[in-house]
Amino acid sequence: MDKGDLVELLSPDGLRLLDSLPDYGDGKDALSTVTKLRALGHSPGLVATVLTQARLRARAVPKFGAFAARMLFTEAGLEQATRLPVAALHARRFRDAAVHRVADLGCGLGGDAMALAALDLDVLAVDADEVTAVLASYNLAPFPNATVEHGRAEDVDLSRVDGLYLDPARRTSGHGQTARLTDPNSYSPSLDFAFDRARDRPTGVKLGPGLDRDLIPADAEAQWVSVDGQLVEMGLWFGAVARPGVRRAALVLAGGTAAELVAGADSEDADVRPLGEYVYEPDGAVIRSRLIGDLARSTGAGMLSEGIAWLTSDQPVRSPFLRGFRVRETMPFDEAKLRRLLRDRGIGTLEIKKRGIDLDPAALRKRLALKGTASATLIATRVAGRHTAILADRLDALAG
Repeated sequence: MDKGDLVELLSPDGLRLLDSLPDYGDGKDALSTVTKLRALGHSPGLVATVLTQARLRARAVPKFGAFAARMLFTEAGLEQATRLPVAALHARRFRDAAVHRVADLGCGLGGDAMALAALDLDVLAVDADEVTAVLASYNLAPFPNATVEHGRAEDVDLSRVDGLYLDPARRTSGHGQTARLTDPNSYSPSLDFAFDRARDRPTGVKLGPGLDRDLIPADAEAQWVSVDGQLVEMGLWFGAVARPGVRRAALVLAGGTAAELVAGADSEDADVRPLGEYVYEPDGAVIRSRLIGDLARSTGAGMLSEGIAWLTSDQPVRSPFLRGFRVRETMPFDEAKLRRLLRDRGIGTLEIKKRGIDLDPAALRKRLALKGTASATLIATRVAGRHTAILADRLDALAG
C-alpha cells in the first residue's frame, strides 16, 4: 500500500465502501464484486484497495477476533502482528508492575498498543514506517489514552514514559511480502539498543522463537509462547515486568486455556529409558526453553534418546505440553521394509514426524507410494542411538 492508496482508503467514501462489503469468504466472488463496484463508478485503485482490506480483515480474525472487522492492515503488518490474547498477557505484565506510561517502539499495526490501552495504560506507539504509523493511528483511534507517532525508536524521548515494549523489525522493509532477517544486527532497532534501554526501566522485547540463545542477557526472563501448537514468539522481560527467579518459561495457549512451565535455568535432560507403549512430542515452547527434562520428570516419562526431544512411557500421560502417540510397532528404519509394512497395513494417509534423522518427509511420502484407507503416524527418530521407524496412532485421534 502506498500513500496514494492510503489517502483514498481513509477518505469518508473509501471507509464507507470498505464497511459496506460483505464478508470476504474464500474470495471466489471477488471478480463479480470488482465488476459491481466499478459499475458504481469507484476507481480501479480504490476497488483494489478495499478488496485487499476485506481479504486481510478475514485473515486477521484468528489473531484479532471481532476487532479485525474495524481494523486496517498491510500484508506484512498482519504477518508480524501479535495475536490479541498474547498481547493481553504482555499488557498485564506492565499493569501488574504498576507501570502506567508505556512506549511501544516498533508498534506495527498497534496490536500490543491496543492491549496496553485497553488496561487503561497511557501508550505512546511509534513506528518508523509512515504508512504503518497511520494505520496504527486508525486502529488505536477508539483509545483516547493512546498516541501514535511516526519516527525511529532511537529518536524517541523516553522521559515521557516509565516502561518500554519493543518489537524490533525482523523482516525487510515493505508492506507486502517481505523476507526474514537472519542477522540480529540488522534488526531495527538493534538488539543492543533494546537491551541498553532495558537497563533503567521495565522493558519487554518481542523476538522470534528461534533467536540464538547465546544472545539472551543473563538478567532477562525468556518466555517462549505457543498458540494452538504453533510457536509464535520469544519474549524477553527485564526489571519489574520480569518475574523474580524465573529465567526460562514455556507458555502454551490452546482452546482458550493457558498452561506454563517456569524455571530458574535450563533443565537437565531426563534419563533415557527403553521405548514404552507411548511416545510424546513436547510442545515447541518447551523444546526451545529447554525444559524438557523438568516436564519428563513431572509426568513420569523418560527421554527416548539422548539429546532428542521425544519422551516415552508405559502409561498414558495427559499434559497440555505434550502431544501423545500410542505405539503400534517399530522396526529399524529401512525404506523398502517400511514401504511393505505400510502396504500390508493398508495405510494410505501417513503423518510423518522426524527428529534426529536426516530425511525429507514430503519426498519420503512420495516414495512410499501409499495406498489404502487406514491412517497412522510415522515417527522417524533414533532409539538407543539407532535410526528407528515407529508406527503410531495419535492419542487425540484414538479418543475421537
